[in-house]
Amino acid sequence: MSAEFLTADPLQLPGLKHGFFTRNGGVSTGAFASLNCSLSGKDNAAAVRENRTRAAAALGLPHRALCGLTQVHGKRVVVAEDAWLEDQRPEADGVVTRRVGLVLGIITGDCAPVLFADRAAGVIGGAHAGWRGAVLGVLEETVFAMEGLGAARRDIIAVVGPCIHQPSYEVAADLRDAVLARSPADARFFATGKREGRWQFDLPGYCAARLSALGIAVSILPHDTLADEARFFSHRRNTLAGGGPIGHQLSAIAIAD
Repeated sequence: MSAEFLTADPLQLPGLKHGFFTRNGGVSTGAFASLNCSLSGKDNAAAVRENRTRAAAALGLPHRALCGLTQVHGKRVVVAEDAWLEDQRPEADGVVTRRVGLVLGIITGDCAPVLFADRAAGVIGGAHAGWRGAVLGVLEETVFAMEGLGAARRDIIAVVGPCIHQPSYEVAADLRDAVLARSPADARFFATGKREGRWQFDLPGYCAARLSALGIAVSILPHDTLADEARFFSHRRNTLAGGGPIGHQLSAIAIAD
């Protein structure tokens, strides 16, 4: 079975390759079954390498072209001028490039993977947007970095990929307070929770709104990582089940020609 991935219509552009990979089509076993692409977990290293090779190959590019990050839930964005070694991944939560043949990879397990493209300028980007990074401004920083490479906001397309959605995302007051400390108007992204002192947070809607405020054309894929166990790893689902090892899925984009 080949690496399974989803695509988004707005990113189906000439010369671009992209994929929001599911958990299916890899070689990992147990809790990591099967297309675990995270280099930071306790999965077998050879299995992860094969999984990442399969994902890159699904986009028509070699494993060595995959530029991943050591993600830290911050807002730093780096420019990929060339591929780097996997053990030399920069600490960042966003990456942009104008180089042909590089695959920008974002790893998630409930956080929002956001892929960006300005085909006119030949600039692409990827961001890891958990709630912390989104509040800090990682999405805006990714847009700014793309502009630094010649992209124009009017031409940038962004897609929020599979992540945890509002019906599945129960949060406590600390998260809500952190979001509202930036803007009280963002209370619109919280619905009343099923338990007292809890709310349901709309992470993809929040990410899309932050980008829309910049004038970016943005869309959201409907897939809820927690609700769809057959296709996605989910950190929250794993926590609710008692914890333990967990895999992560890859989202990736490349300029192919």
